[in-house]
Amino acid sequence: MDATLRIPGTQVVGRVAGILRALSAAMPEGASTTALARESEITRPTAHRLLSALAEEGFVDRELHSGRWLLGPELYLMGTVAADRYDVTEIARTHVTALASATGESAFFSVRRGSETVCLERQDGNFPIRSFVLHEGKRFPLGVASAGLAILSFLPAATVDAYLVDARLTEHYGEAHEAAALRQRIAETRRTGYAVNPGLIVPGSWGMGAAVFTSSGQPAWALTLTGIESRFSPDRIPELGRLLLDHAHQLTEQLARR
Repeated sequence: MDATLRIPGTQVVGRVAGILRALSAAMPEGASTTALARESEITRPTAHRLLSALAEEGFVDRELHSGRWLLGPELYLMGTVAADRYDVTEIARTHVTALASATGESAFFSVRRGSETVCLERQDGNFPIRSFVLHEGKRFPLGVASAGLAILSFLPAATVDAYLVDARLTEHYGEAHEAAALRQRIAETRRTGYAVNPGLIVPGSWGMGAAVFTSSGQPAWALTLTGIESRFSPDRIPELGRLLLDHAHQLTEQLARR
């Protein structure tokens, strides 16, 4: 048995973490108790008890007129303190803005958190038709969306193999995310250096991404572009890929000098 399972309160901590992650993904609109219970895979009464306790401590807040839960002021204060160590968004923002300006598409910066990616920054280009699949705070499993595919593709082979054994992506994201199909896209991403998501989450909404690496060579972040399918023609994809790789390389070097 995992030693952590024998520590009193571990299950509660896991449930609290799960409900806060689910709420974070629902921001800025927030979410109902029922929705958070479903996303956290706990019962509604349990979710309500946890949320009420978190509200008393200021970690979540609740809108009286809608009943929707929102992240609370204590999390903001803690996040501000933690940002000094973990947040590299300010450095990445220059590249996100440059990508949006150069391409006209929506550009993003995402970070790996365990087996997920979390969007930290979004900048929209001047093309009037946009994709809204991704926004700040949105989470996707590794291998889903271009950021997750870009990062997964450059993890060590043993890590990728272990992840694909345990990942259960087809239930929520369809057969295009079963292991064999993912391995094909991983191989193509390794070959070109950049990931392509050909409308696999929302039909007609395409994305591309390039991994950003730590000083030890591990993929920890990603720069991505999203837009409608017609904007990702076979002739334009290599051009966008080169642009993403150029900015990802520059950002990797900048972060290594921090």
